[in-house]
Amino acid sequence: MTRHYVGLDVALKETQICVIDEETNIIAESKVDTNPEAISNFLRDLGLIYHRIGLETGSLAHWLYIGLARSGLPAFVLDARKVKGFLRLETINKNDRNDARGLARMMCFGTPHVVHVKSEHSQKMRALLAARKTVQIKMIDLELFVRGIIRQFGLKLGSVSRTKWEARVRELIAGDSFLRDVTEPVLTCWRALRAQFAELTKQVSRITRLDPVCRLLMTCPGVGPVIALSFKSAVDIPERFQKSRSIGAALGLTPRQTQSGEVDHRGKISKAGDQALRALLVEAAFILLRMPRSSALKAWGLQVAKRRGIQRAVIAVARKLAVIMHRMWMDNTEFRWQDSELMKAT
Repeated sequence: MTRHYVGLDVALKETQICVIDEETNIIAESKVDTNPEAISNFLRDLGLIYHRIGLETGSLAHWLYIGLARSGLPAFVLDARKVKGFLRLETINKNDRNDARGLARMMCFGTPHVVHVKSEHSQKMRALLAARKTVQIKMIDLELFVRGIIRQFGLKLGSVSRTKWEARVRELIAGDSFLRDVTEPVLTCWRALRAQFAELTKQVSRITRLDPVCRLLMTCPGVGPVIALSFKSAVDIPERFQKSRSIGAALGLTPRQTQSGEVDHRGKISKAGDQALRALLVEAAFILLRMPRSSALKAWGLQVAKRRGIQRAVIAVARKLAVIMHRMWMDNTEFRWQDSELMKAT
């Protein structure tokens, strides 16, 4: 029975569809509304047997993938960067029709660049974390704006905690009615953002308290609710990493390599994968190296710092921490503070 392959070039309003057979002959082409139901109905009406259906990563990819999978269609999400390189070889002219045709042929050749589509729960957790981070960034932006504005008039805010920040600002501008009128709307916005930031943080804490995996991960030094939930939602399914060591490369915490003949150069870390989680792991590594309680991981990190410097040590500890967290999750074991054998294994 003939197998058929489908390429979907997704846009916000409409999706270009191309269906080909095993000989890469075009069987059907059309544009339908960008909706998993509309795409499923079109493919079902053709009455064909589909082996692979490919679409690129993007803001709508998760929604379409889930909808197509629920309809029983074999959907695959492909790395958009790899697809771009493939399509450049396929045709000179870039348009929706040619892109869909290229994706269909790519599906016919195999699935070398398929990416993992996270579960709906992980997507929701990532949305929560992204909302919290966005509010935090906006709040910091307003703090910096106020600090810069009042500095122009010789008013120096200095080092002050967030709990006392608004009171300190009001104290400095108390004698200037113009500055009070200028900063009052900004302070009102800042106050609202701070309240919402606290609410989102409470949501994260509430979820992690009820999640056994997050509670397990938080036994690691430097790992709190935000880092634990970020790690769990980013990894999603720990079994997809056959070796715990692989997670360091997946998060962009391993050095780039340029090797050819006798040349083998290792540069800075690749910074591939989840940028937010990578930053959080680096933050956790800083905390771990500065905390008073000793551990085998801290001792190892300090040895690296003596040989290679503190910056490289922090990156190395962040990578090692990710590997250990994955191993803990797989084995369902808490962090072992003085386990030197675990350090050798990771």
